[in-house]
Amino acid sequence: MRRHALRLALMLGAMLLASSPLAAPKGPGFSFAVIGQLAGGSDAGLHEALRHVEHADFIVVNGIRPRGEPCGDAMYQRRKHLLEESGKAVVIALAARDWAECRSDSGESVAQERLNHLRGLLFDGEHAVRTKKLTLVRQSAAARFRDHPENASWEHQRILFATINLPSNNNHYLSAAGRNYEFEDRLVSNRAWLQRLFSQAKRHKMRAIVLFADANPLVVPMRANNRPEKRDGFAEVRKQLQTLAARFPGRILLVHGQPSAGGIVWRDNLGALGAGRGRINVTVVPAANNMFRLERSLK
Repeated sequence: MRRHALRLALMLGAMLLASSPLAAPKGPGFSFAVIGQLAGGSDAGLHEALRHVEHADFIVVNGIRPRGEPCGDAMYQRRKHLLEESGKAVVIALAARDWAECRSDSGESVAQERLNHLRGLLFDGEHAVRTKKLTLVRQSAAARFRDHPENASWEHQRILFATINLPSNNNHYLSAAGRNYEFEDRLVSNRAWLQRLFSQAKRHKMRAIVLFADANPLVVPMRANNRPEKRDGFAEVRKQLQTLAARFPGRILLVHGQPSAGGIVWRDNLGALGAGRGRINVTVVPAANNMFRLERSLK
């Protein structure tokens, strides 16, 4: 009788422990990879980076053109082909070196023309680089922003992921008068895009939002002489991000393409992680308090 009572008590205790919040299972996690700034000018660098990514649910490529490589159509086409041939779910986050830093043989900026070309070449469908492994919602689906297909979002395990076009060259703000149509147009589209993302995440009770961008807009841009830019090209988006983050109950992780000394730097619920050169892998356990973990960083 005593043995039966003891066994019953142990069973009841185990049931209570299993139902308690502290013992609740965290549930399955997943991982994603980010390929940062490519070194050199060969296609082999991107091919090797893609080949070495294993067990990632998707890959975000931060820029497809290394600095110093010509911004020609043939190069863009080769990089697109490499991404498609990888057979993996790949999302492209545009970088300044892909378009904003491009110049003609005579030294004139061809940023707007190159951006328009990339928008038509790389972002022409609802799938990630024409794979069916990841379905994207592009900002260009809204008629007002049909010229901004590079801003895209997708959901995975109650986390909202999105790319946003924020080039690292001070958001491509130009000091010359009358030359900032592109900057101002993108400022409007990015403002609407962030508002839409946060509204969607709150409405669907998402656990977190992860943004992928070239620049880290949370940092004030500096000039070569280590002084702040006269006009901070990220002032508006920084203020908006901080305001939206303060009203969002979950976490917001900004993964950018700039070098980073360590791992994820958190300020309240808003964190920043720099991919820099090479690639990083991030493990995500949505139900855990510490849901994002930098698994490895290969430089």
